[in-house]
Amino acid sequence: MQDFIHTYQELQVYQLAFDCSTEIFHLSRSFPKDETTLLTHQSLAASRSVCASIAEAWGKRRYRKAFVAKLSDAQAEAAEMQTWIQVAIRCGYLGGEVGQELFGRYGLIFAALDRLIENAAVWVKSSEGISQ
Repeated sequence: MQDFIHTYQELQVYQLAFDCSTEIFHLSRSFPKDETTLLTHQSLAASRSVCASIAEAWGKRRYRKAFVAKLSDAQAEAAEMQTWIQVAIRCGYLGGEVGQELFGRYGLIFAALDRLIENAAVWVKSSEGISQ
């Protein structure tokens, strides 16, 4: 697995998260102005944080605990995004079909991150002489 992936941008979970983040950006532009500091800001921050945390995890692959911690952060942000999507649907800012599809994609992201965490040993770089 690791031999074929050289950058975090090649990870399917990163690509999915980035696509979702971009979609959230476009969808949030239609949210009411009074939601700018709450729902819009929180949605944009959380969706972007999923991507950023995956990138940070990739950079911390020398240390298993740090790698797993950043992937766990990405999972937390994905779960947060599911909450913001549910709020947007309930408030009528997102159509049910679009919202449910996005909600499902964040569920896939969460599950994919879980698999990365479970298989962290495959992804962690060799660090001879460095304590894990």
